[in-house]
Amino acid sequence: MQKTEEHYPELNQRASGWLNFLYQKSTTPDDWTEDGDPHEWWDKSSTPPMCSFPRFDLQESTYALGLMADRTPAWREVYAEILDEIAERSITYWAAVDWLSQFGHDPDRKNYPEEWKGTLIPEEFWGQYDAPGWTANGVAPWGLQPDPIGADGNLFFKGWLNLTQALHTYVSGKDKWASSFGLAGVNRTRFQWTQHQLVDHLHETWTKTPMGPHCENTKAWPFCLSAAGLGLKMYDNIFDKGAHSAYESWLDYTKDKYYGFDKKGTLQWVTMYYDALKNHHHKIPPAHALAIAFYAKPQAPEFAELLYREGVRFLKWDDPNQPISDQIGLADRMLALGLSISKEFDDQITYERLRNFAEENFEPRYFGLNDSQFGFWFNLGENWPRGQLSALAMCAEVCDPDAWENLFNKPNLTKYHSPSINGIDFPSVGVRQAWHDDNKGLLVFKIQDGDKTKTNQKTEVSVSNIPNANEVEVFCDGKPFNDYSINSSGDLVLRTSVASHSFQIKTGYFLSEEEKNKMQRGVQYQKNISSDKAMKVVEASNNSIIIRTIPSLCGCC
Repeated sequence: MQKTEEHYPELNQRASGWLNFLYQKSTTPDDWTEDGDPHEWWDKSSTPPMCSFPRFDLQESTYALGLMADRTPAWREVYAEILDEIAERSITYWAAVDWLSQFGHDPDRKNYPEEWKGTLIPEEFWGQYDAPGWTANGVAPWGLQPDPIGADGNLFFKGWLNLTQALHTYVSGKDKWASSFGLAGVNRTRFQWTQHQLVDHLHETWTKTPMGPHCENTKAWPFCLSAAGLGLKMYDNIFDKGAHSAYESWLDYTKDKYYGFDKKGTLQWVTMYYDALKNHHHKIPPAHALAIAFYAKPQAPEFAELLYREGVRFLKWDDPNQPISDQIGLADRMLALGLSISKEFDDQITYERLRNFAEENFEPRYFGLNDSQFGFWFNLGENWPRGQLSALAMCAEVCDPDAWENLFNKPNLTKYHSPSINGIDFPSVGVRQAWHDDNKGLLVFKIQDGDKTKTNQKTEVSVSNIPNANEVEVFCDGKPFNDYSINSSGDLVLRTSVASHSFQIKTGYFLSEEEKNKMQRGVQYQKNISSDKAMKVVEASNNSIIIRTIPSLCGCC
C-alpha cells in the first residue's frame, strides 16, 4: 500500500513516557481513605498554601490525558483507565481533606510567614484573616457543612471534580458517573451524588451568586471559577445541555470587576480572590492573569488572549533582550503553565524562550524500567517527578496550537463509532499513533516496544467497530498483512510482535459530513440514532457508547 500523504497526529517519546508513569501512578493501589495515605508520588507539596493537597495532582494530571486522547482517538483504553482511577480517587477523603479537616478559622493565622503579608493576605487584615488554602469549614454564616459537594462553597473541589468526571466520560464514552457514587464527608459520613446532580447544583449555586461561588469559605477565585466553567463546557458537549451559561453570565458580570485596566487598556492588576463578606478584592500583578487565561481559552478565547498577552508583557517573556526570571512568585507553577499556554496561543517567541528555560531548569528526565517513563523533576531531589508541575508542563509536549481550545469546542464524538484499536498490552506495547480517517475509510496506527520487557515477543491487537471484517485490507510496514483472524464479536485480531510497526487498514467505514455533524450533537443524537450502519457499530461496541436518557438540567435551561 502506498504511503498516505495525509499527516495524522502522533505522540512523541516524552508523551509516551509520561503516559507510562501516569499509568503506573494511577493503577498502583494506595489508600485515600481516612485511615490511609496517598502514595508519595501524588504531589501534595507544590505551591503552598493554596495547592499543597493531592487532589491538585489528580486534577491537573487529566489535562494532558485529554489532549493525548484527542491525538490518538482510535486508541483510548489506557487514557480511560487512568482517568477512571483518578476520578475514583477524586471522591475520597484525601481528595477533599482540607474541607474535611480545616474547621473554623485557622488557629495559626497569627503566625503566618511575614512574606505573606500583602501578597497572599491583605495587610489591613493581617493576623485576623485566613490564608488562601484554608477552607474554614464551619465559619459564619454557613456553619459546618459535612458534604463537600452540597456545601455553599468548596467550588475548587466540586468544580474540578465535575471536570475530571466529564473528561473521563468524554474519553471513555461511558456515562459511569450517572450512577450514584459515595462521596467522603466530615466524620466518615458518605453522601450519594450523580454527576448530573452535581452539575445541577453547580449551575444553581452559580446563578445565585453573580460574583461566583466561593472556593474556600469567604473567597471566590476567578482562577478556580474558570476551571469549573471548563467542566460545565465539556459536560454540555457530551450531553447537549446548557449548564455553561452560568460561566458565561459570570464572566460578563465580572470582567470589569476582577481586572483593572488603565485608560490605554493595559492590565494593571487581577483579582486573586474576592471576599464578599468584606467586599475586598485581593489585587495581584498581571502575571497571574496567565493562570486564568489557560482555563478561559476554550471558553472566551479573545478575552483569554488579552489576559495572556498582558501577563507575558508584564513578565517580559516575549522580549529576547530580557532573561527569563524565576523570581515571579509561584515560580515553577507559573513557568510550567506559561510553557504550555504559550504553545496553545502559538506564541513562538515566548514558547521557544520558555522551552529553552525549561530544558535547562525543569530537569526533564527519563526514568523507570529501561527509561520508559518521563517527567520533569525540577531539581527538587525527590524520588519522583513533581506531579502538579510536571502535569502542567507536559501539556506543551502533547498539543499543537489551539488543541486545548479544540478539546472543549470541537470535541470528537464520532470516535465512539469509528474503528478503534484495543487490547494493547500496555505498557509493554506503546501506541504512537491511532487515527481513523472517516472520509477515507482508513485506520492508521503505530505501535512500539514500550518498556522493552517483551521486545520481539508475540502480541495481539484487536480492531473493533469494523462494518464487515471479511472485506478489510490490512497492511503492516507498507506490505500486505494477513496474520489476523475474526473473533465472535466481528473484531479483527492482529497477530504481530512487540516492536515498531506501522499498520494501515482499509476498514470500509465511512461517514458523510452530514452524519458527522449529527453525531457531534452529543448524547441526544446517540440516543435516537437510526442509521443501520451506526446501529451496527453501537451493537458491536457492547453498548459502551453513551446512549442513556438524562434528566433536564434546571428549568431555566
